[in-house]
This record gives sequence, structure tokens and C-alpha cells, in this order.
Amino acid sequence: MSDDDLLRRLRSGEESAFAEVVDSYHTSMVRLAQTFVSSRAVAEEVTQDTWLAVVKGIDRFEGRSSLKTWIFHILANRARSTGVREQRTTPVDLSGEATVNGRRFDEGGAWSDPPAHWSDEVVERLSSGPLVAQVRAAISELPESQRAVVTLRDVDGLSSKDVCDVLEISEANQRVLLHRGRSRVRARLEDELAER
Repeated sequence: MSDDDLLRRLRSGEESAFAEVVDSYHTSMVRLAQTFVSSRAVAEEVTQDTWLAVVKGIDRFEGRSSLKTWIFHILANRARSTGVREQRTTPVDLSGEATVNGRRFDEGGAWSDPPAHWSDEVVERLSSGPLVAQVRAAISELPESQRAVVTLRDVDGLSSKDVCDVLEISEANQRVLLHRGRSRVRARLEDELAER
């Protein structure tokens, strides 16, 4: 169903249209909210507040972006605000480690210590429950901005333009955050796969 049809149904108060939207986006929204706040419970609250804002504001939606991007933008703003309030009382890790260890490259920029080769069972390894849990754990440990970009791009499948719109960041910033986040997740997975 197109955004226009869905929007028409939502504006007319059709309950089944709202249920479709909630079914489609709720899980992804909670996951995105968790990148800004301290717990799943708080992420659920932010998501519920967002749904209320969507219901109240659907008539003001101008269609300058997709409906999904608009909803996620509202969520990101609310989650960001909630996260800032939480940080006033939550200590922040400022260790700032590098994304890729420079010792892995030689003077010419080539790999001196290349990533370990993944065997032919890579699909089986990547779809295994424990590895999926490790990927999720690695993403959850990323700094907030990297975690949000990686979650939206790689978990929820949003385009880079939509991620920029949702998070109100530039395309260049989105690319840097995505690269750094993916690098950290990759480094963690390399360590985990090397141990197997």
C-alpha cells in the first residue's frame, strides 16, 4: 500500500491502518530508541509517546518525506531528548578508542595484519544464534551516534538519505558514523570468530 493510501486511511481514523503501521514499525522504533536511552523500558516509553504524537499530528504531516521517515524523525527527537535528560545523572564513558588499530597497516596503507579469512561456512556462522547475539551486543556497545546510524542502516535497512533525515545529520557525518560503527562491530566479530 502506498504512503498516500495509508495516510488517507490514518487521517480518516481507520483503526486497522494504525494497527498496520504499528505492526510494521514498532519493533524497529524500540530498537532505535534504545540507541539513545539507557534501557528497553525507557525505549518502550519513548516509542509509546511517539505513537501518541503521530496520532495527534497526522493531520499536520506534509509529505516532504516518507511516512516512515517522519515517524522515525519524531521518535529520534523524543529519544534524543530523553537520553540527554538521562545523561545528566548517568556517567558517560569518554575513552574514545580508535576504530581500526593502525598497527594493522604498513607504511603504504596496505594490510600488514589482514582480517582473518572466513571459511565457507560463513552463512551458517553468521546466522547462528550466539553470533547474532554477539552482533547485537557489539552494536549496543557503540557510542550513541554510531549505534543509531548502524541500527537504522544495517538492522532496519533505511537508506542513507532517510537516516540523515531521521537523525538530522549530514550525509558526510552519516558515512563517517556508519564506517566507525561497522569497524568496531567488525573488530569484535573478528575476535569472536578467531576464537572458534
